[in-house]
Amino acid sequence: MSAPQIVTFGCRLNAYESEAIRARAGEAGLSDAVIVNTCAVTAEAVRQSRQTIRKIRRERPAAKIIVTGCAAQTEPATYDAMPEVDLVLGNAEKLQTRFYADFGVGTCERVIVNDIMSVKETASQFVESFDDRARAFLQLQNGCDHRCTFCIIPYGRGNSRSVPMGSAIEEARRLTEAGFAEIVLTGVDLTAYGADLPGAPTLGQLVRKVLKLVPELKRLRISSIDTIETDEEFMRAIAEEERLMPHFHLSAQSGDDMILKRMKRRHARKDTIAFCEAVRRLRPEAAFGADLIAGFPTETETMFENTQALVDDAGLSYLHVFPFSARKGTPAARMPQVPREAVKARAARLREKGDAALAARLCALVGTTQSVLIEKDGSGHTACFAAVKIARNLEPGMLASLRMTSATPRHLVAAAA
Repeated sequence: MSAPQIVTFGCRLNAYESEAIRARAGEAGLSDAVIVNTCAVTAEAVRQSRQTIRKIRRERPAAKIIVTGCAAQTEPATYDAMPEVDLVLGNAEKLQTRFYADFGVGTCERVIVNDIMSVKETASQFVESFDDRARAFLQLQNGCDHRCTFCIIPYGRGNSRSVPMGSAIEEARRLTEAGFAEIVLTGVDLTAYGADLPGAPTLGQLVRKVLKLVPELKRLRISSIDTIETDEEFMRAIAEEERLMPHFHLSAQSGDDMILKRMKRRHARKDTIAFCEAVRRLRPEAAFGADLIAGFPTETETMFENTQALVDDAGLSYLHVFPFSARKGTPAARMPQVPREAVKARAARLREKGDAALAARLCALVGTTQSVLIEKDGSGHTACFAAVKIARNLEPGMLASLRMTSATPRHLVAAAA
């Protein structure tokens, strides 16, 4: 009787939920099964999930295959039509033990995907372990109330809903007591945290509370933020809380104001730059990453160059570049499309720009001493999330003060300080 295998696509929230899925399936006693937790952010992500499902069936012909996640939620018929698939679960159902239990005894339907917009609350999912024992993820929020013209995710995740502050703090305390040195706060629209809760607490208030009430926690990190939603308390936490890591990944998407309007984003180019400048004044060592889309419909070469220039103007060094992928049912899919070859070429140029920015930042850190969270396989990350390869074996989960001796284009090399 083998424990279920989990295959995860997509974001950090999906990775977190995969650990919750593992726990829920284990509670149900499910065995000899493979659970594929899909992503719907691009058509390519859906294609890759289908390819993986077919490969799993060839390699494990007797295993039960369960498909869940955002793509299962938004297009369940796609997976229902695959003969390799035994069960399709929606995003709400995948976190409930009873559906795995019913499947295990053969009493549930083949497709269980309900209206995600009807889900009004998000419960904290208690996760007992992570593959990386140094770092744990804590889901604070799910869903999104915004309707960016390119994005299918609200239809996979539903409207924004937050974990109550007390539950979030208790989970942070539990993870810290379990030995995790770093907790990463995660969600679909993390900076929208609390708007649906009594008293409307903010992300900044929660960050301050966690750091005050869980003093043993060594590091707190934020996964991704929408800069236009950041509150005054969040900025105060950046300035005053050394245990809040100075690395911020921004949901920027573009560096051109017209494209941002057509995306139905709520910020302008200058807002991204102003946020980075404000944070650097508070924490000069801060590093910034960003999600950027290349080849959005109607994007001209000049518009694309504005996005490229944002890398320098905002000081970005960790880019997640997405070639635009039209998702059926979104307004952007009906806009005039940029030729695919141009989309791919622009994405490649933007990645090259990001690679150069990262290499320059890593070179600037050579000769400094950094606090590194030791992970597995002789690797770790600094407070500003620079990847580090370590010349000697150190215990995963510990924080070590290490001198950066050299740099490759992708990571630093460290020796003991």
